[in-house]
Amino acid sequence: MPVFSSPALQRVALGAVGAAAAGVGYASLIERNAFTLREATLPVLKPGSSSLRVLHVSDLHMTPGQRLKQAWVRELGRLEPDLVVNTGDNLAHPRAVPAVVQSLSGLLSRPGLFCFGSNDYFAPVPKNPFKYFDKDHKRVYGAPLPWQDLRAAFAERGWLDLTHVRRDLEVAGIKIATAGVDDPHLQRDRYDTVAGTPNPLADLSIGLTHSPEPRVLDRFAGDGYDLVLAGHTHGGQLCVPGFGALVTNCGIDRSRVKGPSRWGSHTRLHVSAGLGTSPWAPYRFCCRPEATLLTLVAAAPDRPASDSGRGVSESEAVAR
Repeated sequence: MPVFSSPALQRVALGAVGAAAAGVGYASLIERNAFTLREATLPVLKPGSSSLRVLHVSDLHMTPGQRLKQAWVRELGRLEPDLVVNTGDNLAHPRAVPAVVQSLSGLLSRPGLFCFGSNDYFAPVPKNPFKYFDKDHKRVYGAPLPWQDLRAAFAERGWLDLTHVRRDLEVAGIKIATAGVDDPHLQRDRYDTVAGTPNPLADLSIGLTHSPEPRVLDRFAGDGYDLVLAGHTHGGQLCVPGFGALVTNCGIDRSRVKGPSRWGSHTRLHVSAGLGTSPWAPYRFCCRPEATLLTLVAAAPDRPASDSGRGVSESEAVAR
């Protein structure tokens, strides 16, 4: 007897196929382009400091033809943040550097910090999605990407490359000590090159890494950094309602896959869910592409203040 011989079973089968097709269509055509601006307040500055507005951008995974994404990112310049932080994976195509630079043009006039990720160095390649459940799977890299051109464009406009560098700067009257590492996902991190306590005269210390690997986060926390910013996870990219991310694609646990959290007793971690996807996996589900506007405020003088946690305020802007 044929498996779907009865009309009822045929209707069930067609319904399941239709639901799956609708889910794929939604994830690839709608949510992947439903760009969102999220907001969070973190008490990490020295007592008495004025607030600082930091725009965290990550994981653009830009290709030249992504006009909708490019237009949305250009609009971020209207926020006029005090500081922009870019935590890598800007590229997904060898000719994407102009698109990235033009999209970020309004932000490149602001003070900025950056580090790079694997997809700044190498083009994405097709892969079995089930490999993401195996943290030790063998990685295959695509063709080299023109990261040197992107680095030169960022640096020419005044953004500071924090790849294995410590830098002190002052933004909006706030003295900031910073340091960063190369991408831990590629095993390129060399924390010893920036190890040590940040400048004690600074009002704020910030660490940068593309992939939030615990070995790197532990080092930043051990040295006493106030805030560490990272990307890479895509927030899980495909999430299950009521459960959240299935994987993080790195060593952190699922509860920290996006947004603010604590790492140790002092350090705050913020992981961006990012604005893009690999061209070979152009889907997002229950995990909208995002940039985050962080308002950094003074911590309470005598006790660590609780942050806004997972209930951060959220301001959404959907691309039209």
